[in-house]
Amino acid sequence: MAKEAESLGNVMNPDLAWVAKVSEPALEPELPIVDPHHHLWQRTGNDYLFHDLLADTKTGHNIVATVFVDCHSMYRKEGPAELRCIGETEFANGVAAMSASGLYGNLRACAGIVSHVDLRLGAKAGAVFDAQIAAGNGRFKGTRHQTGWDADPGIRNSRTDPTPELTRDPTWREGFKELAKRDLTFDAWLYHPQLAEIADLADAFPDTAIVLDHVGGPLGYAGYAGRHDEVRAAWKKSMIELAKRQNVVVKVGGLGMAMGWFDFYQRPTPPGSQELAEAFRPWVETCIELFGVNRCMYESNFPVDKITSGYGVLWNAFKRISAKASSDEKTALFSGTASRVYKL
Repeated sequence: MAKEAESLGNVMNPDLAWVAKVSEPALEPELPIVDPHHHLWQRTGNDYLFHDLLADTKTGHNIVATVFVDCHSMYRKEGPAELRCIGETEFANGVAAMSASGLYGNLRACAGIVSHVDLRLGAKAGAVFDAQIAAGNGRFKGTRHQTGWDADPGIRNSRTDPTPELTRDPTWREGFKELAKRDLTFDAWLYHPQLAEIADLADAFPDTAIVLDHVGGPLGYAGYAGRHDEVRAAWKKSMIELAKRQNVVVKVGGLGMAMGWFDFYQRPTPPGSQELAEAFRPWVETCIELFGVNRCMYESNFPVDKITSGYGVLWNAFKRISAKASSDEKTALFSGTASRVYKL
């Protein structure tokens, strides 16, 4: 278990041959889906570019649009350090332009773009936001500044090298203040012990839409291994409080990441959608119960979650979980909330 815990916080490359072992016909193939969270990148031994996204989305589901989310991809090599992040928006906007040509089908990939802006710049972040907006050609919708930090040395903290309670730092908040001036969203990616920070942030900035990524980042590895019941109870308590803030919405997904909860990626074959649905159901149903369908959106988090299942299988799992939902509820969960929050 110790050896497993050491690797859980690391980015893992999906085994494509392994993922391909299980495929399924799409359930409810006509249901429109907006995937509000995926990445595109070129990394050694782990590329995920437009053609990879196209292959995943052509699994029988009606994926009508997607939102690209910050992953430190294609930053500019030169120029002022604070402006190099604009390269990512330019890259994603180029993919969006390719998709919008119609040559690749009806999918509108990267219809929304959420890129990074270093909020530690304070008020100076405003100029970077303006440059991002210009580069996005109408598609730049907001930013994500990852603040995942934990005192446990076995936890992999965010690549932004955050300090503890960064969201409470006055200068960081000066940068955050620039979002509302431009009607932009904020994607929050941090860990479950930090959820009170997001409640505090939501109270301080009620006019800014805050999107909580990956059901709030429950930790189940390193020092949290073997404490799953305790962690789940603490997570739920924090989510109950957070749900009282009407400007917070939740991305329901990211559960396929190596966070110490599931070991599907270590098995000889991937799970089918039924098994995946039963594993994810407690987390998903708690989020929907607390926040409601109009403040929840299903997400793929691909290719990160691809270590656990194929794209089509994942969406089947979500559809199984929501099988008893009404038509309006399904619309909200699979496309409506994402379209409204990101103004697609």
